[in-house]
Amino acid sequence: MTTEQIFAFAVIALMMGAFIWGRFRYDLVACCSLLLALCLGIVPFDKAFSGFSDDIVIIVGSALMVSAAVARSGIVNVAVKRFFPNLTGMRAQLALLLVSVAVLSAFIKNIGALAIMMPLAFQFARQSGTPASKFLMPMAFAALLGGLMTQIGTSPNIVVSRLRQEISGESFTMFDFTPVGTVLTACGVLFMLAFNRIVPERTNRSASIEESLEAAAYSSDATVGENSPAIGKSLNEVLKNGDGDVIATAIIRGHVHIAPLPDVRLAAGDTILMEGTAGALDKVVSAAGLTLSGQPIRAGRGEAGEISAIEAVVANDSRLIDISARSIALFHSYGINLLAVSRQGERLREKLSQVRLRPGDMVVLQGNNRTLPTLLPELGLLPLAQREILLGAPRRAFIPVLVLIAAMAATALGVVPVATGFFAAAVAMVVFRAVPLREVYGALDGPILVMLAALIPVSDSLRTTGASELIAGWLGDVAIHLPPFGALALILITAMAVTPFLNNAATVLVMAPIAASFAATLGFRPEAFLMAVAIGAGCDFLSPVGHQCNTLVMGPGGYRFADYPRVGLPLSLLIVLVSVPALLYVWPLR
Repeated sequence: MTTEQIFAFAVIALMMGAFIWGRFRYDLVACCSLLLALCLGIVPFDKAFSGFSDDIVIIVGSALMVSAAVARSGIVNVAVKRFFPNLTGMRAQLALLLVSVAVLSAFIKNIGALAIMMPLAFQFARQSGTPASKFLMPMAFAALLGGLMTQIGTSPNIVVSRLRQEISGESFTMFDFTPVGTVLTACGVLFMLAFNRIVPERTNRSASIEESLEAAAYSSDATVGENSPAIGKSLNEVLKNGDGDVIATAIIRGHVHIAPLPDVRLAAGDTILMEGTAGALDKVVSAAGLTLSGQPIRAGRGEAGEISAIEAVVANDSRLIDISARSIALFHSYGINLLAVSRQGERLREKLSQVRLRPGDMVVLQGNNRTLPTLLPELGLLPLAQREILLGAPRRAFIPVLVLIAAMAATALGVVPVATGFFAAAVAMVVFRAVPLREVYGALDGPILVMLAALIPVSDSLRTTGASELIAGWLGDVAIHLPPFGALALILITAMAVTPFLNNAATVLVMAPIAASFAATLGFRPEAFLMAVAIGAGCDFLSPVGHQCNTLVMGPGGYRFADYPRVGLPLSLLIVLVSVPALLYVWPLR
């Protein structure tokens, strides 16, 4: 073993130890590892920042942007309401969630797919009286499995494609992962449906500030326009889009107040006074094509910023106290609209424009995002914790889907490389305002991108120093007495065991060169072994910290650390048993 190889092993070992320790964030650990590798001379200075120009970083960042646009569009919720309006059984709901998350994860970032479907899981949990924990962990695991089905579904597939191109001169294509990935996803989904009883029942013991705000009931009013699809429908049909979280307190037709009976047929010009959470109100308004109170706000040609909504509390010294939005001419004086009001212990039964505000009232205001923050102090309003408010926000539901389809088609047909196709898709999402400019850099997961860029040259040091060939030789000594399926299983299990301690992309960067050298030592083709590494790295079911999907559901599901291996260990065993024969069939070793 040479000095450079010892240094390479030492840097990787220290990096893994720091990841496991968890004292520092993973991107900082990766950057420190890069600096250490530079100091030891195992990464040349001219290669130090090569990772920042790597296609992997572009693809992952672009996929995050596309995911954010699809999530914001709300099209998934609309589709579920349209095609599965009366889904009430817990198992049927779980099956829909698992299949939907898995399919979405094949085409957008799995963390994005999970985030899109989680609100629907909470709705189903309320409808069926089932703890949300019975849905959330299976959904997280389904998102991981669904990502295995395409090249851009998850970071390990992207990374392993690039490494195969370096080894053989030919990258994996978009759907090379689909045969094995589909089999594994189907088996995993069936397992979680059949053995859902082993998923623990937990409750969220510590609700966040955002969750507390989400539960606040706002009063708002919306008008049925001339071309609204709500015309002729019953009030109950319109309100059911709010999943039981919206009630009507009155209907105003002309100057007459009508009792909000469920079978009242709506007519053009009707104003519905509603009460519910901001999210539920938004679903009702957008699905029924209603028009919120206030005047349409348009950004002028030379005006910067975008239209957005913000939550605030009326302070004790606010100039709005005991004044209605109509009397102060809120829109004409300040260019903002009052969209909703929440008052503790009281249900409002008048139009928003006539409500006289009191200290402590929570309000939702719509206006230009550049001017809203400066207007709040002037009006004596205190901003609440920042969160995304979609009520009254303009959205373009079908643009993200059309852009995603175009990008997928272009890359699948080989018209453009994956990095170029998805970078173009991400830019299109911003150009068409599917993602507002103010949210662009929030959608990009900076720490993940920096970690990837820093780890690429560090992991490559195993190859350049010959350390990967050395490890492959050691594994070859172990596997020389094993049959081919045993050698493949050894690589798969090794990757699966390492990924809880490293980020999944980092696992591939470390393990894939070793797997390729291992295959060459045994005289096998590398494709099946590279695929095994991607599968092992993508199937982190054993801890809440190995993958963002697992971390995302831990708090809302109220899970404990030990809950993950309880479900994940048998699922991991199933994946190993199914993966090996599937890989040998699809990717022969010789």
